[in-house]
Amino acid sequence: MIDIPENHLAHTVIGLAIEIHKALGPGLKESAYRECLLYELGQNGISTTSMKPLSVNYKNLHIEDGYSIDLVLDDKLAIELETCEQITDHHVHKMLRNMKLGNYRLGLIINFNSPLLKNGIRRVANHRLLPDESRLLPDYARY
Repeated sequence: MIDIPENHLAHTVIGLAIEIHKALGPGLKESAYRECLLYELGQNGISTTSMKPLSVNYKNLHIEDGYSIDLVLDDKLAIELETCEQITDHHVHKMLRNMKLGNYRLGLIINFNSPLLKNGIRRVANHRLLPDESRLLPDYARY
């Protein structure tokens, strides 16, 4: 198995999502877009888990399937699919929580309900897990 960096995976996913959006447009259910993206990722040989369960730990309580992420690629890139009016801070906080629970460094929020998909994509980085050298960059350079 080839180890594909998160940024390369993200670039590939964005291209495939745009292709799907051009063919289908906005307005479908999230599950339809998820199935199409799963199909395209499979056609490109990218290992993907759909609705990956995440464990939640609270004090001495362990909840095995406390939450799930829509898609996880190569066990390193988290993806949340949305069909909402616009991506809000709530979606970003939800993604950051998912990334923390799953120990992922990079995530994408893709809102297929956007008239122009490039305006409906938000890249989210978990700075707590980035390599040490990236911590030396100013905040604006990390996005």
